[in-house]
Amino acid sequence: MLTLSGRVVQMSQAVAPARRQLFLLATNPCLPAVLRSNRAFLVTEGVIPAGFSHYFSFDSIPDNLPDGAVCTVIGQDFNYLAENDIVAVGADGRIRSLYRANSPHNAILITERCNNYCLMCSQPPKDVSDEWLIDEAMELIRLVPRHTATSMCITGGEPTICGDSFIKLVGDFKRYLPHTSLHILSNGRSFADREFARKYSAVSHPDVMVGIPVYSSDPTRHDYVVQAKGAFDETIQGILNLKEFGQRVEVRVVVHKQTCEGLSALAEFITRNLLFVDQVVLMGLEMTGFTRANLDSLWIDPVEYKDILSDAVQVLSSYNIPVSVYNHPLCLVNPDVEKAYVRSISDWKNEYAPECMGCARKHECGGFFSSGIQHGYSQSLKPFS
Repeated sequence: MLTLSGRVVQMSQAVAPARRQLFLLATNPCLPAVLRSNRAFLVTEGVIPAGFSHYFSFDSIPDNLPDGAVCTVIGQDFNYLAENDIVAVGADGRIRSLYRANSPHNAILITERCNNYCLMCSQPPKDVSDEWLIDEAMELIRLVPRHTATSMCITGGEPTICGDSFIKLVGDFKRYLPHTSLHILSNGRSFADREFARKYSAVSHPDVMVGIPVYSSDPTRHDYVVQAKGAFDETIQGILNLKEFGQRVEVRVVVHKQTCEGLSALAEFITRNLLFVDQVVLMGLEMTGFTRANLDSLWIDPVEYKDILSDAVQVLSSYNIPVSVYNHPLCLVNPDVEKAYVRSISDWKNEYAPECMGCARKHECGGFFSSGIQHGYSQSLKPFS
């Protein structure tokens, strides 16, 4: 598990910014001088070149810094940082890794507000004024090198709550990062407004998909899981509007005690009513956020629903709907699910249980969320020999 945020070890208070400041990192001491003023140099060893806007060190302030250079010591927890990564440092001494050039798991939080209140939300919503987050996101994508060909994720809260600013952000992605695929995590309700769906589609991003959760074919059950009356109808209408405008949509289902019993019925519902969606993802539970408070209502050992999971995958596959299974240990799914199995957990929060150490297929397995290791996991693990 990687440390994405923490406190710097030492920073110059004399130059502490009034707000969080973003830095594009460089490790190449031979970078042309004209490019140095817009980058921060990551000190590792050897000669430290002059001309960079800032300097970062893992251990201590080097003795051979260029005259007048400002250096922040960030500690060994961040020693994974590399060329073209982006960090943010605040006047309060907090540092956060915002973008890692060599990672496929870059997500940008643009708001903590949400109009759902899901029982298992991993990012509990806050009713706060946080417009600065989307402003920072717009600054961030201008720093990411244009040649970036990886994927990035927009998440929240509920990103579409930002309204026209969200639409503009998608447009900025298209403009500044034309080779980067974009995945947007949304509850889909804002797209029930046909005009909003039209504005979104008018951006014409060439490689974007919206991941929208549907938790049950029963509207009452879905609304209970998301704790918002009428949410099911708005979500389905949002999906219909997006597809009317030719947009790519992924249906996401978190499988837990409140949703597993109806999973097969939901798969049938999707084949009858949403056959045109681009893919379906069946996801294991992340043991963080609201999940920990609602554990008795949510937790079920994956081994108890593995046959239901198999049935749902079979139903969706039989209608040629692309289906993937995320966030499950490989030994807790039936062999017939392996064709849909994906190692999906982001590298910065991915761990394995002690029982996994001798498993012959560990390299194929997605393992656990770090929160799952800390707060309990299935006792039915059966490492492959």
